[in-house]
This record gives sequence, structure tokens and C-alpha cells, in this order.
Amino acid sequence: MLNVVLVEPEIPGNTGNIARTCAVVGAALHLVEPLGFSIDEKHLKRAGLDYWSKLQLFVYPDLKTFFLQNKGPFFYFSTKAKMRHTDVRYLDGSYLLFGKETAGLPEPLIFSHPETAVRIPMRDTLRSLNLANSVAVGVYEALRQLEYPGLQ
Repeated sequence: MLNVVLVEPEIPGNTGNIARTCAVVGAALHLVEPLGFSIDEKHLKRAGLDYWSKLQLFVYPDLKTFFLQNKGPFFYFSTKAKMRHTDVRYLDGSYLLFGKETAGLPEPLIFSHPETAVRIPMRDTLRSLNLANSVAVGVYEALRQLEYPGLQ
């Protein structure tokens, strides 16, 4: 199983779409507070449609608690990373971490883990992909490497 981790997500529609992606592929979703919305917000629920009951959802009060409760391996997605998301080998149980929409992951996470900090290739004149799209790209690359376990 894969794990998707959103660190301080701000936009409910993105998190709802990511929840739907996680449910469809059987990945767990981990949310690290503070969140920029309430989990019961109607926009969040609408974006996830009727998939919320099919999702493994975990919520943590902060990043420190998340790391104390989970052992990895961890992959840090960031536009500041040197390696491409296809340059690493994902394992069953991997955690794919994504930062908040306005700032990304904290830089110390990225720079202290250069061997597992990854970026999705894009034009250097633009800032970043949408968070929900980035998660989908990362999740499907990890699943491709794992040969799509349990999926048709």
C-alpha cells in the first residue's frame, strides 16, 4: 500500500480530489495539521464524492507526531529537489509527502534528504503543478514501479 501525506494543505478541493485518487488506488491519506479548512467542509466532501467511506484517513497535529508514528520510506516531492520522481525506487508502504499549495514542504526536509527528495519535471519558467495533479503523477509512478498491485 502507498501512503500520501499532505503537510498543511490549504485548499479543500485539492484535498478532496487527492482523497478520491487515494481511494481509487487503495492508498492511505495522511493529513498533517494545521489544515486550511475543516475536514467536514462541503467543498472537500463534494470533491471526494462518495469515496470518503472507502478511504483510510489519518490526521496528525504536526509533522513531528507524523514522523514519530510512521517509519517510511519517505519521499519528499518538491520543485527544489534535484532528482526526478522517476529516478528513485518506490517500495510497498512508501510515504509520498507533499507540501501546502503556497509554500511546498519545509526546506529542511528537502535538503536533509537529497536521496529521496524528488521533483516532477516541468518548464523552469513556471512555479509548480496543481497539488492534486502532482499527487496523481507521483502516485501513478510509484504504482507503475510496483506493477499496479491490486489494480486492474
